[in-house]
Amino acid sequence: MILFNKPYLTGKETQYIEQAIHSGKISGNGEFTKKCQQFFEEKYNFKKCLLTTSCTDALEMCAILADIEPGDEVIIPSYTFVSTALAFVRQGAKIVFADSQTNHPNIDAETIEALITPQTKAIVPVHYAGMACDMEKIMSLAAKYNLLVIEDAAQAIDSYYFSSGKKMALGGIGHLAAFSFHETKNIISGEGGMLVVNDERFVRRSEIIWEKGTNRAEFFRGEVNKYGWVDTGSSFLPSEIIAAFLWAQIEHLDEIQLKRKQIWNAYFDALKPLVDKGYFRFPEIPQYVTNNAHTFCLILNSLEERILLIDYLRSRGISAVFHYLSLHSSDFYKGKHDGRELENSDKFTDCLLRLPLFYELSQSDLKYILKSIETFFCEKDT
Repeated sequence: MILFNKPYLTGKETQYIEQAIHSGKISGNGEFTKKCQQFFEEKYNFKKCLLTTSCTDALEMCAILADIEPGDEVIIPSYTFVSTALAFVRQGAKIVFADSQTNHPNIDAETIEALITPQTKAIVPVHYAGMACDMEKIMSLAAKYNLLVIEDAAQAIDSYYFSSGKKMALGGIGHLAAFSFHETKNIISGEGGMLVVNDERFVRRSEIIWEKGTNRAEFFRGEVNKYGWVDTGSSFLPSEIIAAFLWAQIEHLDEIQLKRKQIWNAYFDALKPLVDKGYFRFPEIPQYVTNNAHTFCLILNSLEERILLIDYLRSRGISAVFHYLSLHSSDFYKGKHDGRELENSDKFTDCLLRLPLFYELSQSDLKYILKSIETFFCEKDT
């Protein structure tokens, strides 16, 4: 069976985990945590990074830092993972769902302004497949209406946005951002995530929330002579074992990215003739984005055709999967949604298909996947 995803190990994960164990400091915020955070701050020009146990935790920290309260409204795309909404729902917010773009699952920035009300507090763009939303438009709206922008960059490590000739790392544009290092992402720690703080207003408080609402981090830096409970928060920081695993991945980031991009490009080049024949489409890639090769997607012409293709590939030992079910029509939220049709989001729910993409995908397996897709559509026409 060709799996949809296979976590890649660089070879040093267990070595660094052993080092963490022998250091006597495995509870969190040790040397590996600091090395990881420093790497991301320096490489991507993030103001402040804090590792978390998941991207969900990082988003929950964003919701706390943004002082989201009952009655506040938060605008997010409907086509996203539940964590994007859940972090703000837990604070009592009303979620206002925006539609996707016509040709890409990302939030349609042109529709956001019409959703803004006096109760709106934040916009949460999700960089689907690691490709940037229209951040210039979103940041302009945020400035106009005095809103916060919280980037859900779960899939967007090592991806960039171009604006006015300037190249900016995703996660470094909004006021706050959240990343994932789940085993399905480009670099991984099994479970894990990261909060990014780009606005100076939130730097000090982020450490306090991260450390269970205490100023413990300041105490260990010698900035205060004792620490105590000063704010809300939780135990968001991961153990050193998770950070040690992540550090082994970080050391090979460029190598991992190069291999994933090679696979992505091979898919694109081989499948483009089938796109030209109208069998399916690729998500449109705007000129202002870079591609971190997180996901390779097809957009089929119908739900029925996607089901048939998934079943056909499965019969040939290939695991290809669909993605999100639109949150506005979920069992939990459909009674709270305002009834607006989000046709693009629903279209991607029905028609988007993700193909296997991971570091160790062999050339022979890749060729077999491509041949199987070609055969499916050729047989369908006969």
